[in-house]
Formats: sequence, structure tokens, C-alpha cells
Amino acid sequence: MQKSRILGIMVYDRIKEAGKTQEVLTRHAAIIRTRLGFHELSREVCSRVGTILLVLQGNPQSWDTMEKELREIGGVEVQKMEFGK
Repeated sequence: MQKSRILGIMVYDRIKEAGKTQEVLTRHAAIIRTRLGFHELSREVCSRVGTILLVLQGNPQSWDTMEKELREIGGVEVQKMEFGK
């Protein structure tokens, strides 16, 4: 089984941190196999908090680099799951 990593990213202030987060994701687009984003949206509210799920592919060292860059953004929390050997 090929090793894979899933990152969960919580962006606590999308208005303030979305641009920096997007820059990191764009720079590392080649290792992102799947990206799924959520935020609460209704007629009354558009939440400032957003959640992004990433499934990564390729070189694990590149995963570590991207994760480190994301963790350096204030207002962003990163959690991970790893599968395979």
C-alpha cells in the first residue's frame, strides 16, 4: 500500500488568512490529489471560520514542507492522518 497523508486545516479567520493559505496551497498544488473546503453559509451568516481537507500524493518530504508553511500562518490549525507504510 502506498503511503498517503490527509491534512485537516482549520482557518479561524478566512477574511484575514485565506490569501496566505491559498498561496501555500497553490505553491504545492502538485502534491494535492484532493481538496475539499467548507464554511457555514446561510442568508444570515457567512462564517469567518473555514475547514479544508487535503489528500496528498507524491513525496512525503514535500508534504512536510507544505505542512510546515501552513503551520506558520497565524490563525491556521493543521491536523494530519497518515496511512500505509
